[in-house]
Amino acid sequence: MTTTAAPTTGERAGRTTRPGAAPRRRRSRRLRRVGLPYLLLLPALVLELLVHLIPMLIGIVVSFKELTQFYLRDWGTAPWAGTDNYRLTIDFDAPVGEALLKSFLTTCQFTLLSVGLCWLLGTAAAIFMQETFRGRGLLRTVFLVPYALPVYAAVITWAFMFQRDNGLVNHVLHDQLGLTDSPAFWLIGDNSFVTLLVVSVWKGWPFAFLIMMAGLQNIPREMYEAAALDGAGVWQQIRRITLPSLRPVNQVLVLVLFLWTFNDFNTPFVLFGKSAPQAADLISIHIYQSSFQTWNFGTGSAMSVLLLLFLLVVTGLYLLFTSRGRQAADA
Repeated sequence: MTTTAAPTTGERAGRTTRPGAAPRRRRSRRLRRVGLPYLLLLPALVLELLVHLIPMLIGIVVSFKELTQFYLRDWGTAPWAGTDNYRLTIDFDAPVGEALLKSFLTTCQFTLLSVGLCWLLGTAAAIFMQETFRGRGLLRTVFLVPYALPVYAAVITWAFMFQRDNGLVNHVLHDQLGLTDSPAFWLIGDNSFVTLLVVSVWKGWPFAFLIMMAGLQNIPREMYEAAALDGAGVWQQIRRITLPSLRPVNQVLVLVLFLWTFNDFNTPFVLFGKSAPQAADLISIHIYQSSFQTWNFGTGSAMSVLLLLFLLVVTGLYLLFTSRGRQAADA
């Protein structure tokens, strides 16, 4: 009967610590640790390609084609138009270009007013909510209701309220307060711009309020207490402490509000239908009308590409200037 001698400690150590084995295992674990986040992001990246990037690329291709209702069955056979669609849209002396320019200017005016009012109301409400008082939690919840409501349900409700004959707005302004000589038309004519602005601000300012509330939580209370001891009033504290401390938050908030408002399609579409009044002809609804009412998808795609380029340029310039301003402030 033969017996096998047990391996010595040195032999076991030699087998378990082969040269290069431990570094390879460490590299393997490091690769798994580094690659796991990218693997988890892969489904979201694929969905992003399918939902956004691929349709965007198709839209760019369509903008160079003469795509009308006659080629919808097989849009790839539509004649190649080259840059004719872009020339048509930027020819501001022609009806198509003139209408697009007017819609663009209307959208710029609407965006500046809406973003400014949303920021102002959100900032004022957030600063007010920093003080402790009875019912503060309930009031915060009420402020966030417009942001939590579905867009379609909220805008449809506003559309009923702005009806001329039986709407709540005319009932209060004309019947109860007597501020108008006759019930006003809010969904047509020049008043449609005011209507769209009111609904947009009502729907958007709670988001600004929420972001500003989060930003204010990072400002130490000791700074306000020290400023109060030095004799600074409320407005001086807001000017010297609150607004400078919220500068990074404001930079992101203003950019997000600008992009959301400038691209807003749901609000005017639900409020006015497929044909928005001229006073409230935002560029998003204008592109929709140019594409799906005139059946000229090539021209509509060219307008969309130009809008995309405009937003990319504005976003790039905004980030460039804000980063330089932040670097100058830090220096």
